[in-house]
Amino acid sequence: MAGLKISVALEHYDRTLPLLEGKVQPEGIDLEVVHVGNADGRDNRFLADYPWDACEISVAPYLMAIDQGAPITGIPVFHRRFLVPSHMYVNTRAGIKSPQDLRGKRVGLATPVLGLSVWARGDLEHDYGVPLDQVNWVAGRGEAVPYPPAGVSIEGAPQGKSIDQMLVSGEVDAYFSPMLPPSFEAEAPEVGRLFADSKAEDKAYYQRNGFYPVIHIIAIKTEVLAQNPWVAMSLYNAFVEAQEKGFQYYKDPWWSYLSWTHMALREQRESLGTEAWANGVASNRTGLERFAGYMARQGLVSHKQELREYIAEETLDT
Repeated sequence: MAGLKISVALEHYDRTLPLLEGKVQPEGIDLEVVHVGNADGRDNRFLADYPWDACEISVAPYLMAIDQGAPITGIPVFHRRFLVPSHMYVNTRAGIKSPQDLRGKRVGLATPVLGLSVWARGDLEHDYGVPLDQVNWVAGRGEAVPYPPAGVSIEGAPQGKSIDQMLVSGEVDAYFSPMLPPSFEAEAPEVGRLFADSKAEDKAYYQRNGFYPVIHIIAIKTEVLAQNPWVAMSLYNAFVEAQEKGFQYYKDPWWSYLSWTHMALREQRESLGTEAWANGVASNRTGLERFAGYMARQGLVSHKQELREYIAEETLDT
């Protein structure tokens, strides 16, 4: 008997490869997996007219869309995460030695609604004691903040100038970036990390907070779940199975370009435990609630959303 036809748009990762190759199939579903990357405008395309039944999407615009009544519902599958401290860069001539030195400074963001931007701004305030209104924020892409907090300003970068260029020139003092800034990758002397030992700070962050911050989620069209509520758990189980298969790749010493991949995986498990990449609500509740609070505090949504507002009911006990 043929399964229910469902299409899903995903990025290409080790944890999605088993789905992209058809080696994992969700029960009762004839799954069409489409490779659509961030660079292909996946989030905007999905939120514009929902061309796929399900889609990997950044959590920040997802929660903004839910706040505005979008007909989509998430399942607790989180394919992309960041440990924030190692994504904080500074101009080495700005005299910034600690997060507290960012008070009164100009800090660049790729865009104010990027997941990493939300986490970094929130953590700067929550973990390091630097309030949002004591930093001058500069965004490379001027997306609107629907409910701007009092006293917090976000200016746009000058036309034709990137935040990375501004970091090198000293026009911004720091840059919170999800990707390696080109200047840092090129070893420009003007650019360094905020934390000299960012790996140690990442580990300390994880131990202190107990979660690995989520950046992406899987969203499904609400009409699909309304007609077939079992689809939520079927897809969730398939993603969990695919992730487990993804971990198995690293048992093959030739699978990756990295010579010591298996050692790096062991080190990660020793530092972060086995739950760092776990899907499901139970393993991610603390981080999800923190992020929802950050979204409201930063004026991106009208209120702090409860899990039941944006996670499918069928998956709340995962």
